[in-house]
Formats: sequence, structure tokens, C-alpha cells
Amino acid sequence: MALNDAPLGKTSDYPDSYNPGLLFPVAREENRRRLGLDDGRWPWFGEDLWQAWEISWLRPGGVPDVAWAEIVFPAASPSIIESKSLKLYLNSLNQAVYSTRDQVAEVITKDLSSACGGAVHVRLLSVDESGDAVGRPAGFELIDDEPVSDVVYDYAPDSLFAGDEIVTERLCSHLLKSNCPVTGQPDWATLLISYTGPKIDRAGLLRYVVSFRQKQDFHEHCVETVFTDVMSHCKPESLTVCARYTRRGGLDINPWRSTETGHDAGPRLIRQ
Repeated sequence: MALNDAPLGKTSDYPDSYNPGLLFPVAREENRRRLGLDDGRWPWFGEDLWQAWEISWLRPGGVPDVAWAEIVFPAASPSIIESKSLKLYLNSLNQAVYSTRDQVAEVITKDLSSACGGAVHVRLLSVDESGDAVGRPAGFELIDDEPVSDVVYDYAPDSLFAGDEIVTERLCSHLLKSNCPVTGQPDWATLLISYTGPKIDRAGLLRYVVSFRQKQDFHEHCVETVFTDVMSHCKPESLTVCARYTRRGGLDINPWRSTETGHDAGPRLIRQ
């Protein structure tokens, strides 16, 4: 299906009956080809953690129930799900009757796995279980006050470079902003980079982050772009890149890519 056929950016009627056909998959392949990755093998492990805050259904007897969800898509899945189509799909559950929260989770898991072509994991939580949000994860150093004299607002991967000293660092910037490639709406995120290798110039990294300010791309594609750019220009021995995006339309998307297994997107942040 062509992206022009997606519901994003169009007026939509919100459904009043369950309809998994609303889910709109978007192939990952085209973006990865632009990054020079066209052999079906990717230089990372990773997942896309979605947090969905507007989920409701009917209990037997007709009284509604509500929850929020953690939805994890594998980075190896052939497709992502266009965000508005997921919102429309989740709203199609509003008038459906389910006996238990687990039953709702099973339905969502089956439908999303089928749509994206990979094994999706879904966890529904009570709205009393939101957890504690943090401003910045422990151990990450903020780079947003580094001196940058030649700021640019057009994508500038050549801003990245590293020295000779080998270090292990965790770096954070709250200044990542990109734009939706369909609607042009701004997407705001905190970028988290953990690596071991030649010491990355922080001013150059900040300049690079700011250069995304007018870039049009989906959240997942931005993270994969950062990962491949840092690997190419700075040559770390190990690297993990995560972006925690702010909530829009009841959803936030948090992709991470890493040279190592066993990572996750970390704690929820204050802007989510």
C-alpha cells in the first residue's frame, strides 16, 4: 500500500465497531535502502516501544474499562504501523465486549503481529500503574549547553566526528525535533546515545542533533539514521541509540537500535 493511502493527514470517521482492517503497514525497506542497507541484514538489534494511553472496551454488562498499553514491535519486522491507523484501530475496540484485560491484549497482539509481519508483544496496564517518569535517565550527560557557533537546520551528518581517546559514555539531548513526512507536524524527542569507542565531539554531536530540525521522517527512521551516521563517522566499538518521543494523539513511539542485545527503551520521560 502506498503511504498516500494512509489515514494520516486526512479527515477520518472514528469507528464504532472492531476493525483490524484499519491498521496500515508501512514497509521499512525503502528507508533502509536510503541508508545503504539493501541486503536484508541490519547492523543492529532493536525494538520500537509504543505507549498507547487511550484504550477502552466494554466489560460484560456494558460498563467500560480503560487501560494503557506498552506495545513492542521488533525492529526486524518488515513493516511499521502508521500511527493514525493504530489510533483508529484502538478506538475500534471502544464498543467491543471482552471478559478480561488479557483477552483484549491477546486480540491486539494478534492483529498487530499480522499487520507488521513480526511477533509483537503487548502489555495492558491499569491507569493506576503509570510508573514514575524522569527528566533524564540516570547516568546520562546532557550535551545541550555545548558551545556551537555554526548551527544549521538542514540534516548535517558531517557534523559528527570523534577523537583518539577511547571512552565509554552516555549522552543525552532534549533537542531532537523532526517533522512528520505526511502532515509536517513537529515530532519532539529526547535522544539517548550510549557508546564505547573514540570520544565523540559533543559540540559536533549537538550540531548534528539540531540539524534534524527540518528533517521529514518517521520516528523509527530517524533513530536508524542516527545509528548509521554515528557508526559511520565515529566508529564506536559498541553503540545504542534511543529516542523517547513526546506523546501525540494518545501515542508515543520510542525506537532503540543497538549493536548489543538486551537493551530496552529505558524509563518513561516527563514529556511523555
